[in-house]
Amino acid sequence: MELNASGGGDSDSMQGQLIYSITMPLSSTIILANLLIILAIGCNRQLHTTPNYFFLSLLVADLGTGVALPFIPWMGLNRPLSFGSCLLVHVLPNFLFLAFLFNLVMVHYERYLSIVSPLRHRSLWVHRHFPLALLALWLPPLLFALLPAFGWNNRHASAAGGSGERCCTYRHIFPNAFIYLEVYGILAPAILSIALMTGRVLWITRGQLKDIRRLQRSVAGRGRRQLGLDLRYARCVAAVSLTFLACWVPYIIYTHVGVAFLMRPGARGNHTAHIVLSCAGVGGMAVVPLVLGLANREYTDPIRKFLRKLHNRWRRRRWDGESIAL
Repeated sequence: MELNASGGGDSDSMQGQLIYSITMPLSSTIILANLLIILAIGCNRQLHTTPNYFFLSLLVADLGTGVALPFIPWMGLNRPLSFGSCLLVHVLPNFLFLAFLFNLVMVHYERYLSIVSPLRHRSLWVHRHFPLALLALWLPPLLFALLPAFGWNNRHASAAGGSGERCCTYRHIFPNAFIYLEVYGILAPAILSIALMTGRVLWITRGQLKDIRRLQRSVAGRGRRQLGLDLRYARCVAAVSLTFLACWVPYIIYTHVGVAFLMRPGARGNHTAHIVLSCAGVGGMAVVPLVLGLANREYTDPIRKFLRKLHNRWRRRRWDGESIAL
């Protein structure tokens, strides 16, 4: 295994600058937006319900992903770290990412149940056994992410290959079988399930829209109200499609490029492309909860009121200052 495939301290410095110039603004935005929505939910007692608790858990996981984002592009690059430190900087971001993914699937699943079974979804197991469901969102990701710490790693194989104890890459920590299991046993099914649940919800919405059209035709024929419903449904489909393309496609591309190319032994990849793809992929994926949160007026109204108060207070002080000056 090579030390710094691009070679040289200047290249390391340029890679570090590129990573931090991309990840720090993105990470700061993700952290700030998550904190605002978390505060909005926490300060409004009307939002203290099981669905919002699931969404709150997702926001906490997304907050952790935002914190870990600057460290993720370094996983494909070599660093002079001890094995214990290398284990920490790989296992912790991986755990936060998996917890985020599990929480995202649960949020979609709970909302899917609320659409499919609106009359009895609150009596289903996710509501009756909320603490158990919440534990299932965090414990399995933690146990899976800790498998390299329990011995499923490439430490001895890397040492036998002469890579040294203070050379740290994902190849030291994650065996190929572990990466394949995570990508095709966890990530791909999770993304597919989210896509299927979203498609099912849109299909049900389309059926409900047809029922409303039928009632309107029986009363007053086709009019502006029906056209408005058609446009609203079209906007909903467009918004869901654009969100999927903008947020998930970069991550899917990065995942498959990483599996197909970076895992080849002795591969000397384009590290600039790896850094850009990893930042765009993971960052875009972390934006999904923010899109869901900012699209919900129950979450954004407290933020709007708070910002309006600050704006009015600033205008009042400015007006008072101008009055005194005159």
